[in-house]
Amino acid sequence: MIESAKEFVRLRNSDQPEEYHRATWEEAPVEVWMEVIEHHPDMVRWVAHNKSIPKELIRLLAQHPDSDVRFFIAAKRKTPQDVLQKLTRDLCDSIRMQVAVNAKSSRETLQILINDPCDQIRERVHKRLGE
Repeated sequence: MIESAKEFVRLRNSDQPEEYHRATWEEAPVEVWMEVIEHHPDMVRWVAHNKSIPKELIRLLAQHPDSDVRFFIAAKRKTPQDVLQKLTRDLCDSIRMQVAVNAKSSRETLQILINDPCDQIRERVHKRLGE
């Protein structure tokens, strides 16, 4: 388990693959993630990239101003449907596309994107829905 924001930053910046992978896969207490977000803004996208962040953090990061952060959240398999549905209205095409290709996006979520202004997103949704 990652025990501090300092440890997460060190792991993420490490040249050693086993340490770098720990930053991607290991859990940390919510307080540690919040400290990283507050004191290391350059690391927030890597918090979003972590596979074990809790849903409360996913909900918070889905509203982050950095589109890279929202992109990682839209790509997560464990992102709740209500969050994915909110991301269908994101201004960034790449985020809406991540929702369209996310294997866990429900039919209801995909239906929201059926009339998306982006042709590629609409095409992907039609394929996913079998239309």
